[in-house]
Amino acid sequence: MPTPTEQSSNRAIITVLGSDRSGIVAAVAGALAEHDVNILDISQTILQGIFTMTMLVDLETAKVGFSALQGQLDELSRTLGVQITMQREEVFRYMYRL
Repeated sequence: MPTPTEQSSNRAIITVLGSDRSGIVAAVAGALAEHDVNILDISQTILQGIFTMTMLVDLETAKVGFSALQGQLDELSRTLGVQITMQREEVFRYMYRL
């Protein structure tokens, strides 16, 4: 059984921010599914027309490396007209620790 640190190193946080429109969730989820990235948890909200989504994903079975997936999400970001960021979970937790 993996330790919490090993488990964390195979996971990433993806955030999406931009003007709300249909198809954002489907496009991001589709890009992840294309590479066998599993969505562990997802939260989304719309505040006065601004769409926000946060996902915790498992990269253990991903068909591509972290950088390649990040590049594809950057391209998708431009196509959708939203901001998409992906950080390794341990980096995210370190940056936002209290």
